[in-house]
Amino acid sequence: MTYKAVIFDLDGTLVNSIEDIADAMNTVLQTYNFPTHDYDTYKTFVGSGVKSLVIKSLPEGERQDNQVKNCHTAMMNIYKNQCTNKTKPYDGIVELLDALKSTDLKMSILSNKADALTKKVVSTLFSDYFNPVLGLKIEAHKKPNPIVALEICATLGLDPEQVIYVGDTGIDIKTAKNANMMAVGVSWGFRNKEELIENGANHILEKPLDLMAIL
Repeated sequence: MTYKAVIFDLDGTLVNSIEDIADAMNTVLQTYNFPTHDYDTYKTFVGSGVKSLVIKSLPEGERQDNQVKNCHTAMMNIYKNQCTNKTKPYDGIVELLDALKSTDLKMSILSNKADALTKKVVSTLFSDYFNPVLGLKIEAHKKPNPIVALEICATLGLDPEQVIYVGDTGIDIKTAKNANMMAVGVSWGFRNKEELIENGANHILEKPLDLMAIL
């Protein structure tokens, strides 16, 4: 198969954003005198959007709809102003993107991070690599629902079989499988390789430039 495009997840795949995410959520928790969490714990909370992260972060007895809504709003207000404070590309990512850019491959981003925040992070840390860049706009469309991934294929004028999807979680692998794309996991992200294997990853990258060998 000749692949013509690569769709990347963002958080845990291209960028290490866990400290900014955790710092924002912990600030919210502190205002309610709720227990906070460390960075490693937040790595298990991310992947399904901010609302899901808020629910997981709250004490079990404090997850009523109104509480979740208030904390979600507060989290978004804080995070949107600090989403690039500590967030940086992983080692080797820029080199990979430059290598891909030298080919005819198209590159896109699909994240479960809110669409406006996804675009802000990408425009701040990367330039002229990705089109389109899409985050979460409709809760029902979040990964592993393949609907937006398939919309990207349509935008690029490609069949799903011509596309590689790269991500760091089981959710990303499921998204690729649901869209009938090549599923590639990364070993440096927020989850372990066992999760990627269990969900059917076709390949797992040990370092970013390993993707070039698959191509």
